[in-house]
Amino acid sequence: MASQASDRVTAAVLIIGDEILSGRTQDVNLNAIATYLGAYGVDLAEARVVADDEGDIIAALDALRTRYDYVVTTGGIGPTHDDITADCVAKAFGVALEEDAEIIAAMTARFGEPPNAARRRMARIPVGGSKVVNPVNGPPGFQIGNVFVLAGVPSIMRGMLQDVGHRLKGGKVVIARTVRVEGFGEGVIAAPLEAVAKNHPTESLGSYPFFSADGYGANLVVRGRDADEVEATVAELIAALEAVGVSNITQVEG
Repeated sequence: MASQASDRVTAAVLIIGDEILSGRTQDVNLNAIATYLGAYGVDLAEARVVADDEGDIIAALDALRTRYDYVVTTGGIGPTHDDITADCVAKAFGVALEEDAEIIAAMTARFGEPPNAARRRMARIPVGGSKVVNPVNGPPGFQIGNVFVLAGVPSIMRGMLQDVGHRLKGGKVVIARTVRVEGFGEGVIAAPLEAVAKNHPTESLGSYPFFSADGYGANLVVRGRDADEVEATVAELIAALEAVGVSNITQVEG
């Protein structure tokens, strides 16, 4: 496991669930996780979606946790037979999956009686893992190694995320600036954008076109970790656009 650059910390998201792949449920967790990690200087470098299949989950998890500094999984930690994420994570790490006495006690207090077999499934944590607090509803998620296992329900997942940030080895936060061009298409701005990008290989430059009843254009986004270089790149980009006749340019922070 290693970051791809000395000042870069990376993460991947593994979204687990047949309901995502079938289209029955729309994932909204990826955006929330990417935004949250970015505030800690952690780059979300990859995302995968896998079915509720033991072999697929373990293979994806092993590939991601080896390649990136952190992995965040969502989904598959509920009480039903197809909630197999905890089992798969334990097998990937080669450890047993055991009930946590504190979780059982909390469930008993909540329901006024000991949890049934289905609910007890949610009280299992791999040996060597630690709980990730669930401030919203129900039992916690958990962390083992560089893997954080969170719920799939968006409101619960976001709550669990709040117990993740302080555990991260943060990196240098990425700074983003946007150059907005209106009334010119990507065919015109592609060449100057490419030229500037080649001059700044350590930064990310992207074009995001927009179309509306009011007109069209593109948002050109410059992303980097050095504030001075980002600002210099933005100035160079604007000059390069103007040199090919592009006008109606505005600079936006973020």
